[in-house]
This record gives sequence, C-alpha cells and structure tokens, in this order.
Amino acid sequence: MRPKTDTPRWVAAILSWPWLLPISRAALVSAFLIGGIQKLTDFNGAIAEQAHFGLEPASLWAAAAIIVEIGGSALVILGRFVWLGAGGLGVLTAIAMLTANSFWTMEGHDCFIALNSFFEHLGLIAGLVLVSVLSLHARGEKLHEAFHDWQSSP
Repeated sequence: MRPKTDTPRWVAAILSWPWLLPISRAALVSAFLIGGIQKLTDFNGAIAEQAHFGLEPASLWAAAAIIVEIGGSALVILGRFVWLGAGGLGVLTAIAMLTANSFWTMEGHDCFIALNSFFEHLGLIAGLVLVSVLSLHARGEKLHEAFHDWQSSP
C-alpha cells in the first residue's frame, strides 16, 4: 500500500525525473554565473558597480564578487560542497540587498521597487538554503543528525 500524499502522481513523476535537480541547480545560480562572467570580462565596469553602491575598495569587492559568483555557482551546479557555494552566494546576495535595495531610505515608487527587489533577493537566499538542504539529503545525511553531531562536538 502506498503512503498517502497530496502530490498528484503526474507531478510526483515530473519531480522524480533524474535531470530535474541538476537543471534546477543550474537555473538557480544562472544569474550569478552570468554576472560573474560579465564582471570578469569587464572588470572596470565591475569596479564601477561596486563603487556605485559604496563598497570600497571597489576593486577588492569586484574581485571577490567574481570569485564568489563563478566559484559558488560551479560548486552548486556540480553538486560538490554545495553548502559552501550556496553559502557564499547567499552572503553576497545579502550584502547586495542591503546596499542596493535600502527601501527604508526611500519613498513612493522607488521604495516600492526597492522593497520588491529586497524580498526577491531574500527569496533567492531561501532557495540557496533549500538547495543546500537537498544536497545534504541527497548524500544520505539527515539534518537533525548533522545538527546533533555539531552540538555534541567539542
């Protein structure tokens, strides 16, 4: 007897496709990968972008963004050290949302746009957390066991 589920069989069949997770990981980090490549090919533009948002020294921030965007994306796509790649991308996204989407300093339509962008970035961070959790489960590790092991370590 099959366990009861609220997921229709046809949806479960799609979600079980073996290539769905790798494609979804690539899609999740695609903006980072493209952004990192663009910054790499136009480093002066990358420096200007960092300076525009008040991140100094801009050249150091630009180099860090390139490394995190390309390296973190590669780790997530390849499914290796996903926690590290997704974590780096999540931190980069948090910095970006706090510097570029400071809706609390704005009014009117500008506030509306920045608020939406802020929460879109927050959702992206949640997606990066979820891909890390999925990676942990895919390796046969249980989240509660990992947490317990972490708590009991010296």
